[in-house]
Amino acid sequence: MKVVETVTEMREAVGASDRPLGLVPTMGYLHEGHLALVRRGRFENTTLAVSIFVNLAQFGPSEDFASYPRDMDSDLAKLHGEGTDLVFAPSLTEIYPDGFEMQVEVGVLGARLEGESRPGHFRSVATVVCKLLSIVRPDRAYFGQKDVQQTKVVTQMVRDLNLGAEVVVVPTVREEDGLALSSRNAYLSPEERTAATVLYRALGVAQRMRDDGVSDAGQVKREMRSLIATEPLASIDYVSIADDRSLLELDRIEDGAVVSLAVRIGRTRLIDNVSL
Repeated sequence: MKVVETVTEMREAVGASDRPLGLVPTMGYLHEGHLALVRRGRFENTTLAVSIFVNLAQFGPSEDFASYPRDMDSDLAKLHGEGTDLVFAPSLTEIYPDGFEMQVEVGVLGARLEGESRPGHFRSVATVVCKLLSIVRPDRAYFGQKDVQQTKVVTQMVRDLNLGAEVVVVPTVREEDGLALSSRNAYLSPEERTAATVLYRALGVAQRMRDDGVSDAGQVKREMRSLIATEPLASIDYVSIADDRSLLELDRIEDGAVVSLAVRIGRTRLIDNVSL
């Protein structure tokens, strides 16, 4: 496994690699959710690259960049164990050198849900992913379903800007009690960790109601909100039932609708989703 830190080194390493080449972009502190992407990429490609870069630009002024969990030694050991070929671990100034100005505007798809709650977030995500795809030029790039809106934004960007990679979306990996794996779960106290299962339980309400034939999206969202309200440590940011492609809110649930939510458990903001 080769670890490189500069754009020049990465381009040289990629140029000498066999195709097809897969890329798994990450912010590090790798868990089984990340490793599911790595294993899929390892299976589907001759060469596998993983990037580790905590992207300052996508954190808001009051968000957790400084405290975001990091453990490079552990990450590298895990990637080595999974047979990764290349690790791109650039510095902040390598990705955003002096004079950097250009950003990717994401349009209306990135303005809803997470985009409304975190203004500018998807512009920064799209910009760094665009840079990574331009540097690595992968045949396939792997993202997790847990960040469903991110997968939509990236897929649209790749198509609109002719970036060439196939975007592969890998199902969410969960704990036994349903909690979606996330690096931010490390922030949760034992009590908060128990409370956090309310996200998956609320998504389960939506799934059961749909299975029972309920198609009124407003009714389903009210039931989800009622359940979340029973958890004292939970505070709702949003509950959404939207069209799977446009992420426009639906009045009536259709096949392929995506139910997503963002909830604060104590001070930790968690997101999750299911497709109906």
